[in-house]
Amino acid sequence: MSLHRVMIYSHFERLWHWLQALAIIILLFTGLRIHGVHHVMSFEMAVTVHTTVALSLLLLWAFATFWLFTTGNWKHYMPTKQGLWRVVRFYAYGIFKGEQHPYRKAYWRKHNPLQAAAYLSLKIGIFPMIWISGLLYLYMVWGGTWFASVNFPSAVAFVHTLAAYLTLLFLIIHLYMLTIGEGFFKHVKPMINGFDEVDLSKVEEAYLEADEPEHIQDDMPDGS
Repeated sequence: MSLHRVMIYSHFERLWHWLQALAIIILLFTGLRIHGVHHVMSFEMAVTVHTTVALSLLLLWAFATFWLFTTGNWKHYMPTKQGLWRVVRFYAYGIFKGEQHPYRKAYWRKHNPLQAAAYLSLKIGIFPMIWISGLLYLYMVWGGTWFASVNFPSAVAFVHTLAAYLTLLFLIIHLYMLTIGEGFFKHVKPMINGFDEVDLSKVEEAYLEADEPEHIQDDMPDGS
């Protein structure tokens, strides 16, 4: 295995990432207005923007899910126990001692075990809580009466708000993690230009150089 700078984030993946981030920030901001936390905009405008952005995000998630399964990128999000506790120990203790990160990205697995588990939990746990509860709430707001007899609106609102705060917590942790180690820009840059430093086997290196030469760069700072 040797270290190379390789494009591991496609154009669509980067577009999906930044549009999703922008949508989540807007939804959190408008959601806080709907709950009366701030009064930067009118309640009516907050509801309109929140609903429009939420439906747009649902459409983006549908495209992203299709892309993940048709391209095989879903494999990067499958959790594994291999190396998990070394990564957990690093973030809980080693990082404060100046230790090196125990995980080196591979072409076939760009997320470390802890990242994969966190992203998978977000995609199959928190996000479904948000869109299912959001769609149910829209159904009731637009005239649905199916759940009225069991006071369902309160339960739906609670689940939706809980999922929103869990998403906010994830966002805060995500931003914090970007500030440690090699620095914020070093962590963000791959999601801007698509390239990151990964370990390649001889077979992977030969494949990229022969079939996708534009996806591999030989300007590693350490001369690799």
